Amino acid sequence: MAMLLDEVQRTRKGGKREKMGKLARTEARWGYAFIGLWLVGFVVFYLIPMIASFIFSLYDFQLASPEPARFVGLANWRRLLFEDPLVWSALGVTFKFALISLPIGMISAFFLAVLLNSEHLFGKSVFRTLFYAPVMVPAVAGVLIWSGVLNPTTGWLNRLIEALTGFDAAGPSGIRWMDDPWLVYLAYTMIGLWGIGNAILYNMAALQGVPTELYEAATIDGAGWWQKLWRISFPMVSPVIFYNLVLGVIGLLQFFITPYVLTGGSGYPEGSTYFYMIHFFKQAFGFLNMGYGSALAWFMFLIAVAITLLLFGTARRWVYYAAESR
Repeated sequence: MAMLLDEVQRTRKGGKREKMGKLARTEARWGYAFIGLWLVGFVVFYLIPMIASFIFSLYDFQLASPEPARFVGLANWRRLLFEDPLVWSALGVTFKFALISLPIGMISAFFLAVLLNSEHLFGKSVFRTLFYAPVMVPAVAGVLIWSGVLNPTTGWLNRLIEALTGFDAAGPSGIRWMDDPWLVYLAYTMIGLWGIGNAILYNMAALQGVPTELYEAATIDGAGWWQKLWRISFPMVSPVIFYNLVLGVIGLLQFFITPYVLTGGSGYPEGSTYFYMIHFFKQAFGFLNMGYGSALAWFMFLIAVAITLLLFGTARRWVYYAAESR
């Protein structure tokens, strides 16, 4: 596409636009045809709703009210920033969970990809299928399955812990994954780990693209497994790790399905699962306050943009691009 645009915009010394050949014009038309449908979808389903939601954030817009929307300026934003304490508590819950879940998910996806990419692993194709299969399970169904797995008395996780350690994990004083304000984050993290198949797949594809000559040279120099992993594998796949990091951050900022299915948005236990998106959902679709809900959505969008820009700002320090000139 870039070559086609260069062909279109190329000019002669005299400033006259150079005429495109018949083949170039045909290729340009096909290029616009292929991206045209995507552009229409982007404008209709993303750009226009985003503009509309920003306009709604400046109005007192009650969806179920017979009264017309009333312009209130920045009143919704003032309420969000200074008058609604649930916004900041929900943000705190969201970031607290992200700080626990994101490192565990990133590290697990990377090391599982290394394991599944190993030449010495027997039955690699079977394990790859098993690790990716949960991605195909609908999210709600997966959460309901895990609610049974983590059941304090009948769930097999507590029974497995009891069988291995002798601790009465399934008894009256056993592990209550969903009832403890801190254990619930570990429970939600385990549910999230069940669906890291995409991240594993991306890491595996990147690892398979690392030149084997680098490992052979490192082996001749006496490098061990950890040195080859840290000095060769990690730098070479760091762009994919960065990609997974950005997607993981954005996904955790929108964390919603698991707490809503398990608690109905109540925040149980003790408000520890009252995530930001739960608060947004209640305001926009529970109370039908679309004006304030739009302000909440835009506030999260700005936070996501700020964090993404911060990540891109730090990427040059640790992300290695082989074709990049430094």
